[in-house]
Amino acid sequence: MTGDDAPISFDDDEEERMERLLDDTEYDTELGMEMAKDAQRVTAGELNEAEFYRKYHERILEEFGEDDRELDELLEGLEADTLDEAAEDGTLSDRLTDLADGEDLSRREVMKKGGAAALALGMITSAGGGGASAAEEGGGDGTRYGMTINLNNCDGCLACVVACQEEHGTSRGANWMYVFTYEDDDQDDENFLVRPCQHCTDSPCTKVCPVGARHTREQDGLVLTDYEICIGCRYCEVSCPYGVNYFQWGEPDTPDSEIDDAHQYDERDRWVGARPPKGAMGKCTFCVDRQDGQMGEDKIGTTACEEACAMDAIHFGDLNDPESAPNQHLEQYRSSQENDTSTFPDRKDHTVSTFKLMEERGTNPNIHYVGNEPSQHARQVEGPVTYEDVGLVDERKEVLDNGAMANESGGESA
Repeated sequence: MTGDDAPISFDDDEEERMERLLDDTEYDTELGMEMAKDAQRVTAGELNEAEFYRKYHERILEEFGEDDRELDELLEGLEADTLDEAAEDGTLSDRLTDLADGEDLSRREVMKKGGAAALALGMITSAGGGGASAAEEGGGDGTRYGMTINLNNCDGCLACVVACQEEHGTSRGANWMYVFTYEDDDQDDENFLVRPCQHCTDSPCTKVCPVGARHTREQDGLVLTDYEICIGCRYCEVSCPYGVNYFQWGEPDTPDSEIDDAHQYDERDRWVGARPPKGAMGKCTFCVDRQDGQMGEDKIGTTACEEACAMDAIHFGDLNDPESAPNQHLEQYRSSQENDTSTFPDRKDHTVSTFKLMEERGTNPNIHYVGNEPSQHARQVEGPVTYEDVGLVDERKEVLDNGAMANESGGESA
């Protein structure tokens, strides 16, 4: 389903924000807005991926001179109606896999090239398989990094925000980790929402990148940006419902000379770590250099924000491992608040509130929250510790969007 009747809708303020961001680039604003909206409709199940790919292929070629998703030798073996038929009956991945085998292409090569084949194969090869139940219970193949963030433990000290900036050398205002302080008519006192990138299993931002810079890393589900090929079109920024992307306008505050190569290049030799260069997009990487062992074996499975948190609010690890820190914390927290259902069988199993941010968008975020979810009545207010207090810049002083995050995706370095 597409168009005005689609459940995923965008109000005038959101449209204005998207247009304003894209107008600052040299690329097609209308194309970026349309792709961003449809990418979110794909994750919500309102538009199939083959149709999305085909719908924008020619326009991407015209605007950018390339479409990194293109797979000439594979797609020529599938007619348009066959793509739709295969997508609808669930055989698209099988058909494209057969074609890849026939062309002597490995799955890794297919994934790297992207396109309809990559999108389909991603459903069966990505480490993110397992859905919400895997995040809660653990299990699944491979590694899938994520977090449990206990908002009940957060005191708004901003130590996690400072640690992230220091670890990655981000410029002032580019707060990859962000803590919202808000008041809510449906909740008491002040509340906090800790918001890094959600590293979605089904991420809209990876669907719109015309050059393949924004991608999901196959071995652990990290959503990363290859700075060397990013062109700064900002399509990923407007397609993300969480407001976690930052465009690097000028030269970074931290020069290259102050960043070790080990903090920049991952095990595939792709520049995905530390802060971005001028003209590229940046966001939380889940400390990819740590996960690759470049900061020592003891840092694997850790993040800077988790280490800095003295309140035991942030728990990072492999969501496919039932014994990992995020799964264990969630399990322990629920166990401590179990309800007795022997007398009242319809009563909830536990009293603790847990949620995923904007889960209705279908992105399957890999962060699980413990605590109350902000409602549509939430209002951002000054926190007990201000960003200025800790030497940072905060430019997100707007009403929370959909009870989750600020409308403005600001904080960009000048």
